[in-house]
Amino acid sequence: MTLRDVRSSPPDFAMLKALLSSPDGRRRGARFLVVGGTAYAVQVATMKLFLLGAGINVAFTLSFVCSTSTHYTLNRFWALPSLRTDTWRQAREYLGTAALSWVINFALFRLCLDGFGLGKIWATAIAVPPSTLVVFLLLNYRVFRAKPAGN
Repeated sequence: MTLRDVRSSPPDFAMLKALLSSPDGRRRGARFLVVGGTAYAVQVATMKLFLLGAGINVAFTLSFVCSTSTHYTLNRFWALPSLRTDTWRQAREYLGTAALSWVINFALFRLCLDGFGLGKIWATAIAVPPSTLVVFLLLNYRVFRAKPAGN
């Protein structure tokens, strides 16, 4: 058995480049960053609040729910407006994206807390940004996209 010579090529980020090459795409991207910053602030602030009366994992999850609610509302109606009319299906797709985001965030939160010995608020703050690009692409190209003709 022989292995093929497989060469790795650098990622081309074609989807992201295509999105950011149009004025509308840049506007959506800028608004998404504003929404993300707002949701980030909500998560850190509510984490501090929930830590006053809840355990670490519960406080993190509750702060994530507050942040995600803010994120959905601002994206749905302002940053990534969509012409889709299948609101319930769209909400389910968003919840799936949010669940993926929670898994990434929670894993990084626990890694920062347990593996690197960071404090609760720093671990929360660092856990949020890594999933931002994945969430943006999923929301822009799937959840909040315009519904294709004929569907």
